[in-house]
Amino acid sequence: MTQQERKSIATQQAPGAIGPYSQAVQYGNLLFTSGQLGMDASGQFAPTVEEQANRSLLNVKAILEAAGFGMGDIVKTTVFLKDMNDFQAVNEVYASFFSEPYPARSAVEVARLPKDGLVEIEVVARKSQLADRD
Repeated sequence: MTQQERKSIATQQAPGAIGPYSQAVQYGNLLFTSGQLGMDASGQFAPTVEEQANRSLLNVKAILEAAGFGMGDIVKTTVFLKDMNDFQAVNEVYASFFSEPYPARSAVEVARLPKDGLVEIEVVARKSQLADRD
């Protein structure tokens, strides 16, 4: 892949796009994921906010792996919460997926998430050495 090519990334290991967007887009050595809800690939939500946060990050991980990236390549995350009172519970799950140096992060409470999810997470990742995958 040349540095200027834009490539759509998709995997069946995470929920498919429910609209006109990609699970992720790779642009050179950068990867931008769409927000990942706390549901499995069949569309079933986990029952608690902790389990939804875990599932959301497992979906992110599956998309990264489909593109040849790993969790250590993440440089920025955005966490959308239905209720900011769930921040600590989500933060504990989040911490189990990352090690230092941690990615930069924003966390915001939103009025409503797609399909009435409790948490949605999107990431930006950067791969230092991009192997020729084409």
